[in-house]
Amino acid sequence: MRPYDERLDQFLSRAAKVFADQGYHSTTMRDLAAATGMSLAGMYYYVRGKEELLYRIQDRCFARVLAGAERALTGLADADALERLHAFIRHHVTFFAAHMAEMKVLSHEANSLTGERQRKVSAIKRRYVDLLEGLLKDVAPDEPAVDRSAAAYVLFGMMNWIYNWYDPAGEIDPERLAGLIARIFSGGFAEARSTVHGG
Repeated sequence: MRPYDERLDQFLSRAAKVFADQGYHSTTMRDLAAATGMSLAGMYYYVRGKEELLYRIQDRCFARVLAGAERALTGLADADALERLHAFIRHHVTFFAAHMAEMKVLSHEANSLTGERQRKVSAIKRRYVDLLEGLLKDVAPDEPAVDRSAAAYVLFGMMNWIYNWYDPAGEIDPERLAGLIARIFSGGFAEARSTVHGG
């Protein structure tokens, strides 16, 4: 992994905002140059073209959210399963509340990458989904795997949809929103489990 480059970091953040506002396909490299304050030559120093830029945004974002989730769970090895699930939710929501443009790009442009770039991003996404499914297995070990998988995507749907309506500077701060989502999901998941299994 290359050393941290603050200029690259700012470039990727600003480019994510442009993609979020205009859409990937209708954005040109000239649009990106104007919005980021970087010359075309400066951009081409970092990326070979628009698809590589999209790849770098997605790869960086998924790698960070995965690493952060793993860190958040490291100190909770002895915690109960629900507490670990809530820690995952809290991390995901607070991370993306600080990266709303990236969240929109990840959601809208999930299928815009091709070839090896798409495979690499899909592999990181798979690790992240597997991490959540493992937590759900700990919460509900008797739940069929297919239901746990569906529940994981239901939860991601709840968390990832916030870019459409949520204002991190509004009345509900990210921690409070994360707690609300955790309560709604885990309560509903527990209730569904007891209904299905007659508990």
